[in-house]
Amino acid sequence: MSIATYSKYDTYKQMINSLPYPFKDEDLISERFLLEKDVKKKLEIYYAPFEYVNKEAKVLIVGITPGLHQMKRSYSTVLSVREQGLTDEETLHEVKKNSSFEGSMRKNLIQMLDALGLNSYLGLSSTIELFGPASYLVQTTSVLPYPVFYNGKNYNGSTPNILKTELLKKQIDTYTAKEIGKLPDPLIIPLGVNVSTVFDYLVSQQIVKKESIVKGFPHPSGGNGHRHRQFAENKELMKMQLKEYFSCQHGL
Repeated sequence: MSIATYSKYDTYKQMINSLPYPFKDEDLISERFLLEKDVKKKLEIYYAPFEYVNKEAKVLIVGITPGLHQMKRSYSTVLSVREQGLTDEETLHEVKKNSSFEGSMRKNLIQMLDALGLNSYLGLSSTIELFGPASYLVQTTSVLPYPVFYNGKNYNGSTPNILKTELLKKQIDTYTAKEIGKLPDPLIIPLGVNVSTVFDYLVSQQIVKKESIVKGFPHPSGGNGHRHRQFAENKELMKMQLKEYFSCQHGL
């Protein structure tokens, strides 16, 4: 099951389908796909078709925001499946499977999740299946669900501060909190310190339970040169958190 109303996709799908292919960066980073901006803060938020929500997800994996690479991948997926006669829901599901953490980030993510044994708890040979045949078990998202750019580059979650910047905090309160509220108390894996800080806020707002959150998971980006050390330092704690979470669950 998933949320069946995709109001933004309804608005933008014809514009996406009218894009030339292969497209250029400026075809996507353009006024017609601009959702909001804060000139003073040098922030821009653009549309990308990441609305699919799996309401039966057992695991929620959360990044900061889709980057330009994921944005391109999402648009490419819409164009590649447009002749298949898919519903909007099916199209957006394909976008999530093909685009979420796509690239080296996904490879690093899978390696760490498997090292924690998450695949075993889910009855999988590897968590790579979460991005394919076992996608029904997972919801992938970002605390800022649409691509955010700071000073023309991918926003990294640090500058400016997410929770102290009105434009960004509004994204969390408007979209992210509501999306999480649709899910059946899944295991939550925030990727990196900045995402974890947002979940501390969501716990304070009683939107999520702190017992459902895996603390200490590093951001899997190749640009995070500390991820191996961070993972090694927190590995046993995270394994214990998984054990405690799944010992309290039924039917997984």
